[in-house]
Amino acid sequence: MQALYLDDGRITAIDDHQVDPGQGEVVVDVIQAGICETDLQLRAGYMGFRGVPGHEFVGMARDGSFAGRRVVGEINCSCHQCPTCRAGRPTHCPHRSVLGILNHDGAFAEQVCVPERNLHLVPDDVSDDRATLVEPLAAAFQIPAQVNLSSAPRCVVIGDGRLAYLCAQVLRHHGCHVTVVGKHAPKRQRFESLGIETCDRDDVPKTRDVDLAVECCGSPTGIDTAMKWLRPRGTLVLKTTVAAPHAASLAPLVIDEITVVGSRCGPFEPAIEAMRRDAIEVDSMITARYRLDQCRDAFDVAADGKHMKVVLSIAAGSGNKD
Repeated sequence: MQALYLDDGRITAIDDHQVDPGQGEVVVDVIQAGICETDLQLRAGYMGFRGVPGHEFVGMARDGSFAGRRVVGEINCSCHQCPTCRAGRPTHCPHRSVLGILNHDGAFAEQVCVPERNLHLVPDDVSDDRATLVEPLAAAFQIPAQVNLSSAPRCVVIGDGRLAYLCAQVLRHHGCHVTVVGKHAPKRQRFESLGIETCDRDDVPKTRDVDLAVECCGSPTGIDTAMKWLRPRGTLVLKTTVAAPHAASLAPLVIDEITVVGSRCGPFEPAIEAMRRDAIEVDSMITARYRLDQCRDAFDVAADGKHMKVVLSIAAGSGNKD
């Protein structure tokens, strides 16, 4: 079957991909899948990944309790037996694989194998396009799961891309005043159309009075930019992984007693419910679609900074179906 294969930074469309479900795994026919910043970093060498990438997807389960139903899937494939898993931290299982990122082929293929316990049913009133964005929206919902937002009313989001668009809305949904800092004027207009304040990355704030800074830009300079806004004893949430080494000095974090929170995957349930209730605007996010055999063009377009979200349409007739 057809798939996208990544090896040493080279992306190739292949026709001989095979899936071999392990114990407890379900084969899912992929409808469509989104390209995210992590996928771009994988191409740049992050994690040394070799195989089929892709972890933001919606598909149709072929077997198991969800057979014949649309599903989305959490990406951490954990053992659920080790001390870490039994302590309630399965996303940090030392034996885990990660869908499309670590020792597990992902969703840029006609089929993907996913542990059945990782799957979530897509409600009938949630479109394929919205379902494709559940995984990144869940990552945004991890912020209120980790940080007491009632003590952080003033927030800044560093970055104006896909994840920043979701994080800014989730923070506002929880009552925060949000400012988005980005370098792309057309992208900042998307936030402004939602009533979210923005400013150019090169603008230096008059005072450092922000309680919470969320780094979403996927750049080694993101921490330095955040520190221009963050007050002493503020909280810095790091949402992106970067292949290049960070150049930021850690001394300001110590001097200002900054709380640093690493944040990645998040809860699917509130993300799906937010989709159902139209609580988060996502319908404008997908701005380009490509077939699997156009994967190189798709990655190049996703990396050029001009599009919000690029998706690979994999099943015949895939698209925005309600």
